[in-house]
Amino acid sequence: MSSRVGCFVLGIATAIAVIAASIFLFVKGGGISMETTAPPFPFERTLAGMALRASIGDAAAQKNPIPLNDSNLMAGAQIFKENCGGCHGTPGAPQWAVAKGMYPRPPQLFTPDGMVTDDPEGVTFWKVTHGIRLSGMPGFGATLSATERWQVTTLVAHANKLPPAVQAALSH
Repeated sequence: MSSRVGCFVLGIATAIAVIAASIFLFVKGGGISMETTAPPFPFERTLAGMALRASIGDAAAQKNPIPLNDSNLMAGAQIFKENCGGCHGTPGAPQWAVAKGMYPRPPQLFTPDGMVTDDPEGVTFWKVTHGIRLSGMPGFGATLSATERWQVTTLVAHANKLPPAVQAALSH
């Protein structure tokens, strides 16, 4: 009886070793292209989305502590233009060449199909603070204050209904 269990365990260990070696050789042999122009590998979006949601966790429930007012929106617009607009675009401006070559492509936040105004503000704040690995999205936790990150979050959350002065500040 114990020799059967030993053989079973040895068989499982061998199968795991063969699978791990096969994956290693597949990746080492160029089986997964790291080119930004290559099509996504199977399940890439699903796995990346699962990992991102798991990383964000309960941050989605975090409430924005700053008031929604023109002053915070205007400050958010200035910070966005300086730090985010090159990749995520600004109203009426063409997309920068660097953003066109990224994979995944950064959403153009001031176009109807790129807006993330329905994302919980806690999620946007988390992304601005921590960035998103392997996407080109940097984290600004070490370079922008919490207030500045909330101001950008406020701007993005209300991108579809900005006051004309804030829209003008983003466009210039």
